[in-house]
Amino acid sequence: MRISVDAYGGDNAPMSVIKGCAAAVSEYGVEILLAGKSEELKKLFEENNISQKNIEFVEASEIIEMDDDPASVVRKKKDSSMAVAFRLVSEGKADAFVSAGSTGAIYMGATFIVKRIKNIKRAALASLIPTDNGKKLLIDCGANTDNTVEQLCQFAVMGSAYMERVIGVPNPKVGLLNNGTEETKGDELRIKTNEVLKTLDINYIGNVEGRDVPFGNADVYVSDGFSGNLVLKAIEGTALSMMKNIKGILKQNLASKLCALVLKKGLYSLKEKMDYREHGGAPLLGVLKPVIKAHGSCDEVAFKNAINQAIIFTRENVVEIIEKFANEEKNQ
Repeated sequence: MRISVDAYGGDNAPMSVIKGCAAAVSEYGVEILLAGKSEELKKLFEENNISQKNIEFVEASEIIEMDDDPASVVRKKKDSSMAVAFRLVSEGKADAFVSAGSTGAIYMGATFIVKRIKNIKRAALASLIPTDNGKKLLIDCGANTDNTVEQLCQFAVMGSAYMERVIGVPNPKVGLLNNGTEETKGDELRIKTNEVLKTLDINYIGNVEGRDVPFGNADVYVSDGFSGNLVLKAIEGTALSMMKNIKGILKQNLASKLCALVLKKGLYSLKEKMDYREHGGAPLLGVLKPVIKAHGSCDEVAFKNAINQAIIFTRENVVEIIEKFANEEKNQ
């Protein structure tokens, strides 16, 4: 399997990308097509004594910066590392795409270079989030600012397929993120979407409130991209704040430090559970090839895990499953 990688996407690129790629090759036996400034990248591999095994360098002269117009990937910076990596996928030279770059630019590149699946109205970013009941999926979490009933229903089906085939959750429970569980709660969009979701061939459990998300009462949480992004960032911020406060409490005095030693194993377990690095990247569902958005501030561990998600996504034929749904829906 060949994975196309944007070498310069993300806050810690290219070193986190380089190390993550080398780790993925070693652990998963995958081949990497690394798009970027080839000579500069080769030098970094050599200077840091990092293996170049199964890594092919593909020249790209430009970089998509985080403050660039997202459309730059298809307009002004067609020779950027991100654009080149996308073309490798669209031309069939690679099986999947991974980048930690700008969400907007990735959405534009996936939509206009890789292209959407026929009859899918919008691609959606789906992020795994930590809960008391394991990893759950939030879709959409930032690709779109507003959506229609049809789009939210498509998100629900795509999220269900991904959770079942990639994460391995049988018959995943799907909930609509709302401001209450009652049938009459929410705006017109949520009320109408709730009614349509009941008719689909998925395990729909109805409306779910934001406060229930950390407890994992559903496997897939469906939302418009604006609300979903707020929920995602609130969860990430709460986790960071909680771990910071726990650390502060346990360092207050000798007694608390002794307690920390007793609780060490449990605290490490909690930290790992809340760590975004363990969840890899967020797939952009609804496009013709697997596209994985790694966290912007990811390190090599998180980037390696994002590549692993791309491998599983490809192996489980998730794109074909979504295509089948889209065709069936169109023919109804």
